[in-house]
Amino acid sequence: MPDQTKTLKMGDPAPDFGLRGTGNTKFTLSEHRGKNVVLAFFPAAFSPVCSQQMPRIQAEKASFDSSNALVVGISVDNTWALDAWAKQMGVEFPILSDFYPHGAVSEKYGVLHQAGVSERAVIGIDKEGVIRYIDVSPALTEIPDTEPCLIALGS
Repeated sequence: MPDQTKTLKMGDPAPDFGLRGTGNTKFTLSEHRGKNVVLAFFPAAFSPVCSQQMPRIQAEKASFDSSNALVVGISVDNTWALDAWAKQMGVEFPILSDFYPHGAVSEKYGVLHQAGVSERAVIGIDKEGVIRYIDVSPALTEIPDTEPCLIALGS
């Protein structure tokens, strides 16, 4: 497991961002200080591997809740596609759209793939806003495990 992305390494402060999400919500990272946050970047809604990854995370929701961790998915898809996909998949945690400016948050976090999609990555941010876990999948088809992230966040 690499401990860094193209722009960040473990121990760095997590860059703040604000994105629109499913259910016409707005998510700003800094508003969640005091809580662990897990960012689950993924390439594309409605793709076969992503359609396995996000329901798997949904099934682990109790583990996130008991660890005082909020998990959010992030993709470069637009909010309409993400809303429809999340409903179809039964995903209830926030899925955020990094659509415009295209991939700006993914790029800030060093996980924007050359194909213009987010890489498949899990980034754990502690209650103080410090990055404590990074796992960028070596291939877009590999789903990272979130359990080591929760362990790294001290749960």
